[in-house]
Amino acid sequence: MRIRPAVKDELPLLCELERAAGAPFAAIGMPEIAEDEPPAPGELARYLTDGTALVAVDDGDRPIAYLLAEPVDGACHVEQVSVHPGHARRGIGRALIEHLAATTDAPALTLTTFADVPWNGPYYARCGFRPIADGELTPGLREIRRQEAEHGLDRWPRLCMRRDLPARRGVID
Repeated sequence: MRIRPAVKDELPLLCELERAAGAPFAAIGMPEIAEDEPPAPGELARYLTDGTALVAVDDGDRPIAYLLAEPVDGACHVEQVSVHPGHARRGIGRALIEHLAATTDAPALTLTTFADVPWNGPYYARCGFRPIADGELTPGLREIRRQEAEHGLDRWPRLCMRRDLPARRGVID
């Protein structure tokens, strides 16, 4: 497995990957999430220019997982992490997050997620994220949560999380 930036030709594959990664939600009583259509390739394309789109690829250079992120209120906001179920539980999602953490100049990573889904809130807590209280939400995170509620995601408990990153220090000659 190798991590690299996504390319435009892969965007339809990321949509397929997202459908497969969403399927397990049906087994935990969230069929609406499992059946939700992923963003179209055109919507994903903005991450190639205005954010971050990383893919984890197999030995044949085919995407098996991806991460999308963008700047939100000074932090690097993780919009999506999806791992194909055939490659789940192998540390690939964590590797994508760690790659982002090691390469961003932002002081923190943020995300929104389902609080009680084992591969969401509890998983991200194990990856070093902490819940953000409602009173600590930045304007951008409040807007993201508003859009999620509008999309119906608030039928299940949701939360915002943050992972502070160590300050980058330049090399002094």
